[in-house]
Amino acid sequence: MRAIPALLATLLVASAASADSAEWAIDASHSHVGFSIPHLVVSSVNGRFKDVTGKVMLDEADLTKSSVDVSIKVDSIDTDDAKRDAHLKSPDFFDSVKYPTITFHATKIARGGKGFKVTGDLKIRDVSKSVTLDGTLSKAIKSPWGKDVRGAKFEGKIKRGDYGLKWNKALEAGGVVVGEEVTLDLSLEINK
Repeated sequence: MRAIPALLATLLVASAASADSAEWAIDASHSHVGFSIPHLVVSSVNGRFKDVTGKVMLDEADLTKSSVDVSIKVDSIDTDDAKRDAHLKSPDFFDSVKYPTITFHATKIARGGKGFKVTGDLKIRDVSKSVTLDGTLSKAIKSPWGKDVRGAKFEGKIKRGDYGLKWNKALEAGGVVVGEEVTLDLSLEINK
């Protein structure tokens, strides 16, 4: 007979936990998925991907139990130079015809610093590697159109060669045209 109250208590806790979880969708028109990479040793090239979709499942009771899934269309790359963008879409880099999508799926979220350490699988081309990004999440506000809205930011670094993005040319004075380390900067507006 003691098993019945214990079972009911477990069901109540499970339903309360699920009540604290909600799905939030990425609002692409108010989000930015950017990157920066060294160029010719003396400067950097900044770019972004304009087509991003995904969802965040927020567990308000314990944000470390939340999940993040992001999908990026490679053809939406924009570095303010059409010729360079075409080269980046080619087999020398992203090979967007063969690998049209970049994905990120969070596997662990932990509190760290002023926000969170978000670890997940980043898949570029046919290579999936675990990366950890620094993340923050704003409080929810109500937009003038009645939607609950939050901001999520993620920053981190990856090595492009780890994902098969190896094209380069040597410079006469030393160094290479394209650096190895890529800085990532995502600012996502999410709607409930």
